[in-house]
Amino acid sequence: MFTGIIETLGTITNITKDQDNIHLTISSNFTNELKIDQSVAHNGVCLTVVAIDNNNYTVTAIKETLNKTNIGNLVEKDLVNLERGMKLGDRLDGHIVQGHVDQTATCTAIKNENGSTVYTFEYDSSNKNITIEKGSITVNGVSLTVVNSKQNEFSVAIIPYTKENTNFKHLKLNDCVNLEFDVIGKYVSRLTNS
Repeated sequence: MFTGIIETLGTITNITKDQDNIHLTISSNFTNELKIDQSVAHNGVCLTVVAIDNNNYTVTAIKETLNKTNIGNLVEKDLVNLERGMKLGDRLDGHIVQGHVDQTATCTAIKNENGSTVYTFEYDSSNKNITIEKGSITVNGVSLTVVNSKQNEFSVAIIPYTKENTNFKHLKLNDCVNLEFDVIGKYVSRLTNS
């Protein structure tokens, strides 16, 4: 379980293909606090630590993960948003995030406002995922509030701190991002559509 509040950025230092899987090695400032079998969210994707070597740790992404996320698009030196699992008893500063990405989206607009940046994303609505105005959405692991919700599109407004401390600072038009829709909204939608 995660909150969508990014702890730090990690740098991809190595990518190794292994049959249908890939092993990602990441350098981060919290590697020394990790242990084997621990879950870490990478751009919102929950992956298990399988090896640790000094400042680097390795996780494995299987075919299912590669098919549904942007993890397979990563290359060496890319920055990824990192968050360790939530501790019981901690404050829930973002929203309930499972680390199970529902689908990807494409960045279709970036607009600088007075003091914030508005990003617009388009996604395939055939999966029946929905956003609602002022609801929660996780984009590349970052817990955000939806503005301008439409059937297959939404926007988010990023404050300067979030932009500077996540990989949003490098996001460009047509970039692919991971989306995890609000878990409570998914259950409500499923119940009302049954």
